Amino acid sequence: MVRPSPLALWHLLSLDAPTVAALWTLFVARSVHLMLPWTAPAAMFLAVWMIYAAGPVLEARHHFHDRQRSGFFSGITIASVALAALLPRLNPRALQLFALLATLLAAWMLLIHALPSSEDSPRLPKELAVGVFFPAAVFIPTIARAPQLRLALLPAAAFFAAVCTLNCLFVYLWEHPGARPLAHGSTRWSTRHLPQLAAAVMVLGVIVASIATTRHSSTPPSPALACALSAALLLLLHTLRHRLSRTHLRACADLALLTPLLFFFNK
Repeated sequence: MVRPSPLALWHLLSLDAPTVAALWTLFVARSVHLMLPWTAPAAMFLAVWMIYAAGPVLEARHHFHDRQRSGFFSGITIASVALAALLPRLNPRALQLFALLATLLAAWMLLIHALPSSEDSPRLPKELAVGVFFPAAVFIPTIARAPQLRLALLPAAAFFAAVCTLNCLFVYLWEHPGARPLAHGSTRWSTRHLPQLAAAVMVLGVIVASIATTRHSSTPPSPALACALSAALLLLLHTLRHRLSRTHLRACADLALLTPLLFFFNK
């Protein structure tokens, strides 16, 4: 049996999405000169990992989970205890917002999985859920501590939502290169125009970052620029998609969202 590479393991162990979430949680706060306690990214990492690790068997990552179910069950149990210990140390306003977000996400996922999919009634777009709920969770720790920054952070949230949606759409396109009759109409349209959409996010991100820098506005330029870089990396992956396995392609799609690391190293 071939041993998975470190990159593949990062994906198969469901560590990719939690890494992205924790990194962006810190990055968003840092972009507005706010120092979050270590509990915020730690709780984010644990919560996102539990959601992804406990997901239904749909892809290679979940089949890997199924084969290692006892180990993942133990990991989820330990993560649950650790998260419960961290919750009292989180910002109370952030906890309220997380509770509201979790309720809305649960309702949306119930709709996705409860409604049957067919050519006459295509599935609801899961990509939209990721593009809305994932960024919302990442921005909550900062907004809860500095609600006056909501408008200033709105462009950054919109760009991050765009690249998260692009991430999901690219993966869906790579794994469903055919007609995709069960996809929602918005998904089918988006996947037909995905390179153009990614290029638009890339260009707009650079423009917004440049304007924010030259005019010294309250909008932080680094998140928009990081999103522009992520969009460019996703475009590059799209051109190289036939050279990578499905698992490595999925892992690299999340790796493309770790562009905030460039800004951390730049400080």
